[in-house]
Parts: sequence; C-alpha cells; structure tokens
Amino acid sequence: METSSDALPRNDWLTHSTRLFSWGVISVLLVYLINNYLNLAHEWPGAGAIFSADAGGLGWLQTVLYLLGFAAVSHYVFRNPQSLRQDSLRINAINTFLIRAAFWAVVYVGLADMAVSFIRVEGFLPAVVGEELAKELGRPNFRGPYLHVPLVCAGIVTAVFTRTLGFTWFALLIVVAELAIVITRFVLSYEQAFMGDLVRYWYAALFLFASAYTLFEEGHVRVDVFYTNFRSRTKGFVNAIGCIFLGLSVCATIILIGTGNKSSILNSPVMNFEVSQSGYGMYIKYQMAAFLGVFAFTMAIQFASYLLEAIADFRQDPGKRQPDTPAAH
Repeated sequence: METSSDALPRNDWLTHSTRLFSWGVISVLLVYLINNYLNLAHEWPGAGAIFSADAGGLGWLQTVLYLLGFAAVSHYVFRNPQSLRQDSLRINAINTFLIRAAFWAVVYVGLADMAVSFIRVEGFLPAVVGEELAKELGRPNFRGPYLHVPLVCAGIVTAVFTRTLGFTWFALLIVVAELAIVITRFVLSYEQAFMGDLVRYWYAALFLFASAYTLFEEGHVRVDVFYTNFRSRTKGFVNAIGCIFLGLSVCATIILIGTGNKSSILNSPVMNFEVSQSGYGMYIKYQMAAFLGVFAFTMAIQFASYLLEAIADFRQDPGKRQPDTPAAH
C-alpha cells in the first residue's frame, strides 16, 4: 500500500475548508453523543432548548459544547499543517480504533452472555453463583450494567493493545457458532434460543461494523455506467459530492431519527436494556439496536476521511493510496 508521506501540505482555502469540515463532522458527532447521554441519563434540556423560554444554564452549556468543539477543530487545523491525505489516514486510524473496540466488545459480551444463558437454561446457575445472584442475572437491568458494560470496557482496553480489526477471525467465530447449532440440532437433538441469538448478534456486528472498513478499502459494490471510465480527477469530484449529499446525509438521518428523544428506536431499547421475549435467550437485543448507531457514527467518520481523499484526488495531489483489495463494481 502506498502511503501519503510524499503529499505535502497546501495552504489554500480548499485545504482549510475541507479539513475544517471533516474534523468538524467528528467534533459534532462527539458532542452530539455526549449531549444525548446527558439528555437521557441526567435529563438535561438539550442544545435545542436555547430556542425556548426555559432553556436554563444547562441548555446553553450544551450549545456551547458545539462551539468549543469547533474552536478546538479550528485550532488543530491552523496550528498543525497536514495534507488532505495525511488527515484522511489520521481520521481513518481513529475510526479503526473505534471499530476494533466494538468488535472486541461484542466478542466478550457474546461469549459471556451465552455462557450465562446456557447455565441458566440448564438450571445450574444457582449452584454456580448462588440463588440471589442467579435471580439478578435473570433481570435485564442487572445483566446489562453489571455484566455487559464491564465487558464493553474490557473490549475498549483490548483495542488499545491490538492492531488488527480481526474480521477474518470474527467471521470464523460466526461459522463455528452456526456449525455448533447444526451439530447439536441434528446429532444431539439439542437446541436453545441463545444459540441462534449468538449467531444473529455476531453476524449483525460483522455486517454493520465492517462497512466503514469496506468503504476505506473501496470494497462496496458500485452499480454504475459511467464511473469506471472517469478520470481520477472526475472520480474525486463525484466521490466528494457523494460523501456530502449521500453518505453523510444518510448517517445524519439515522442518528437524528434514532436518537431524537427518549422513545426513539435507538435510545429506547438501550435505556431499558430491552431483551427478546424468548425468556432464556441472550439478553442482547438492546445492543443490536445500538449496532445501527455504531454503524451510522463510524460510517460518518469514514465518509469524513473519504471526503479528504476525494478532494485530494480531485486536485491530483501526490501520494494516492492504493486499496489492499480491488474495487468492487
């Protein structure tokens, strides 16, 4: 893979505006995530409350967070000259860490919750952890905060010390989980709800989390008639327009609709640690709802990175990166 080390920074309005926009996307996403947590967990009024009479100091503080984020982005852009390709790789590195942490988290949570569900459905849980803890582990509002959340934190810590996304190994785990269902069903005549839950849980994570990496490697299918024969400069222009008006707009729609209020399709399941009605299945339905949010956030960050690369292609800057895999068409 070629690197962008030979792409020198350029001091012009297009470079500054593109870098400000791309890093601004990340800043807005981060502040929005913080504000969404404050709104739900601590009942803060939200940044939009400044347009009402009862905004209060908290509403103004949440609005100021956006301004502080933009100020930090501006300081970084003007104090740290970087080429568009260098910034693109830096943003991609941030996104890679987030995706890696998400993958490790679902591996840990999947294995642990499956083990608890298996022991519980077979009636061994009280003997293993005691009657009181066994009852608590049967409650979603206990298993989520006290089992899943620490494992998610462990996934984040693991991501700090690893350098691979591990898509191949994760896909292998899914195959093993599905194979276990086939063997136990047709050979041992044994099957429980948590077995199918684990496969769906991991497959959803693989499909949604890997989308950003696939975009980075130009692996998404392009159904086009003209694009293949465009010059590199024209492709850069088309990709830049697509990032802003198609990619980022879709991600923004998912985030705004999914987290607009407490009863939204992403906020509500996560807040209530929602589970399926299977009874003795895995308690991970609320996380599968959150997967859509992870997809939207990571794809928005990746589109910000892709935009920088597209503008660099449009200007025909040196140091163009060649994907490890051939582009799909």
